[in-house]
Order: sequence, then C-alpha cells, then structure tokens
Amino acid sequence: MKIRLFTLLTFFFVLSLSAQIDSENKSIAIPAEAVDDPKEDPEIIVQPIKRSDAKPDKTSKEKVTLSKDEQMKIAKRKEFSMVHDDKLRNPAELFQKQLKSALKLRAEEERRNNGSEVTQYLGQYSTRAKRVNVIYRDHQAPDGDLIRVYVNKDIMQSRVLLETHSKGFFLTLTPGDNVIDFEALNQGTSGPNTAEFKVIDPKGNVIVDNQWNLATGVKATITVVLEKE
Repeated sequence: MKIRLFTLLTFFFVLSLSAQIDSENKSIAIPAEAVDDPKEDPEIIVQPIKRSDAKPDKTSKEKVTLSKDEQMKIAKRKEFSMVHDDKLRNPAELFQKQLKSALKLRAEEERRNNGSEVTQYLGQYSTRAKRVNVIYRDHQAPDGDLIRVYVNKDIMQSRVLLETHSKGFFLTLTPGDNVIDFEALNQGTSGPNTAEFKVIDPKGNVIVDNQWNLATGVKATITVVLEKE
C-alpha cells in the first residue's frame, strides 16, 4: 500500500514539474512604444540656406582682367610621299645611292693619296735680289720622295731625295721671269709626293714659302720676277 502511494505521489510530482518548464519556454510579447516620425522633427532635418547669385560690385573701380584662352598647338601633318620617305623607296635605288657616295669618297681618298694630277701653279713673286736660295724638304714622314728641279726648263737638280732636313741650291736670277718647276719623280712608299719649299733672298727675307702635293710626273711651278732697280 505504501509503495503504491509513493508511486502516485511521484507521478504527480513529475507532471507538475513538466508543466512549469513548458510555461517558462513560452515567449513574452513586449508591446512597441510609439515613436515620433523623424521627418516631422525640425531639429533633425537641416534645410540648405538659399543664397542669391553673386553679382559684381559696381562700386569698385578695380578692373579684373581675365586670361586669354591658350590654344593648343596642333602639329602639322606631313604629306604622304613615296619619294621623300626612304623607307618606302626601292631598295635598289637606295643601294645605288649609297654606292655612288662610297665611290665618290673612294675617289676623293685616292686623289688625296695620289696628289694633284695636274700642274700646281703656286704663284708669281717679285724681288730685287739678283741671287736667291731655293730650299726644300719633306715636311712629313720621309718615305723616299724623289724630285727633279728645272729653271726656265733647264734641269738644275736631276734627282733629289727629300728628307726632313732642307736641301737646295743658289740661283742667279735673270732679268724678267724665272720659272722654277719641281717635278715629282715618284710618290714614295705612302704617297703622294709632298714637300715644303722656300725661296730666300741674301738678307734672309722669305720671298715664297709653300708646299706641294703631287702625283708621279706632275709639277709644282712658281715664277720669281727680278725687278729692275
């Protein structure tokens, strides 16, 4: 009997405890409070201040100068040309042009190396001295240059080796023109036949001071005129 009573009491205790837990899990509705619309609150909404358009001060005497608009420079467009643009020209034409330039430079170089191929007339000079000294030397590196010297077409020096020191002869002038020719017999080892020469009077005055640059067989010529006293 006691056991049965204890079981019943336990059953009722469990039922009451379950009912309490279910009642605690139920949500409680909290009523919302009424709030004023913020749009209607004048302290929240700030209206922009209306300003009138700016107008110049007519009472001011100062003048305002506006800078001129700068125009951008426009590059001039080049005209299309098939002739002036080397990139579009015929390669054979360009090669021919380069070849001509190379041949011209080569010819000029050979002419410089060979010397003048025509007689070099180096001027006419006057003096009252009846006797002068004609001297010459190789003013560059000696390379075996040989010359022959004529006076009025007569041989005065048949074969002279040009060296760094001066060589020459004394010449008694005849009234009038005295034509002196320096003929290049060779061009040495480096070519052309080069020399510096001078004509000096007995007082040491230099009548002529010049140079020649000759190919083989070509002459450099000067004329010394003996003036009357």
